[in-house]
Amino acid sequence: MHLQHGIHLGYCTNIHRGETWAQTWRTLEDYTLRVKDRVAGGKPYGIGLRLGDQASRELAEPCQLAEFQEWLEKHNCYVFTINGFPYGNFHGARVKEQVFKPDWTSKDRLEYTNRLFDILSQLLPKGMSGSVSTLPGSHKEFGIGIEELEAIFANLKACSEHIQSICDRTGQDLHLGLEPEPLGLVETSGELLKFFGLYVDQYPGDRTFLKRVGVNYDCCHLAVEFEEANEALSRIHDAGIRLSKLHLSSALKLKPTPENLDRLKSFDEPVYFHQVVIREGDTPLRRLRDIPNAMELAASMPYEIGDEWRVHFHVPLHAEPSGGFSDTKDHILGALDWLAKHPTACQHLEMETYTWEVLPEELRTGDVVDQLSAEYAWTLGELGKRGFSGQ
Repeated sequence: MHLQHGIHLGYCTNIHRGETWAQTWRTLEDYTLRVKDRVAGGKPYGIGLRLGDQASRELAEPCQLAEFQEWLEKHNCYVFTINGFPYGNFHGARVKEQVFKPDWTSKDRLEYTNRLFDILSQLLPKGMSGSVSTLPGSHKEFGIGIEELEAIFANLKACSEHIQSICDRTGQDLHLGLEPEPLGLVETSGELLKFFGLYVDQYPGDRTFLKRVGVNYDCCHLAVEFEEANEALSRIHDAGIRLSKLHLSSALKLKPTPENLDRLKSFDEPVYFHQVVIREGDTPLRRLRDIPNAMELAASMPYEIGDEWRVHFHVPLHAEPSGGFSDTKDHILGALDWLAKHPTACQHLEMETYTWEVLPEELRTGDVVDQLSAEYAWTLGELGKRGFSGQ
């Protein structure tokens, strides 16, 4: 939906299953339109569309694209952003580190992302900016050396040139957002600045890149890293890196008491990565690849490990975890406070709680439509407090 200062809000449809275009479209019919009816008040409704590789190939067919354009117009909907991080299957089977494959060393990732921009360019309403989010280059466990980093930079450069060619032809403003994530090749605001600095060192004459490639700032991910929103966003913005999109998402946090660690087992599930970052006073942070790894470390210690644990497990924005657990909504609120002071810095806001199918029952609100509607209510309420009313 359209808010003041040219800002658009939607939820990411990666919460729903769908790897083919037919499956994806069915979820829009079955769930997204029901959410729209509850929250949009008859006004145009923005969709944050998730398209995997197979769905993107099928939607790129002219007849399919034309049919979808007619559907959007019929239902008073529009697509302003696409989630291009998960390339393949994202529900119902082990995802974990596979979500980072193919990474940006691969031409498959480049071709897929270029295709998403081709699609978005044709769906985007006139005069509106459009974004695609993607993985932060690669994953730290994939063995990224100098040659691999050069390949990542070369493919991102080719992507930025493809985006620019569309913009030159259409007059649109399109941009790609790299999404820092715990244990990603880029996971903190400091690593993001270093990554962009290395790119500029390699391609000092490239004046296109910083216009077309920026950051998808995921509040859950940066909160897990114990970053403070105002400081991190200011650092990125002041460095001249474009804020392509803000993911409004919340992580799990807890004190590592025996009771809390025992309860944390209920959040260990086989589909998604749930990286754990541990703060220990002023000592360096410990980063563990998943909940079982963190539990093994804790079991090996004869004393409590760390002062606070933060877990990459997206919890509903409106939820109130209980029983010794909390969340990182304060980071989202800090990001919205920062945006209120810089209202033109980022035009795309997307709620992204993709973990619906693996949420413990205590954190669910009715069915998925109930949950999404409650997240809209919470988000719109917080945006309203900061002067971002709907239009």
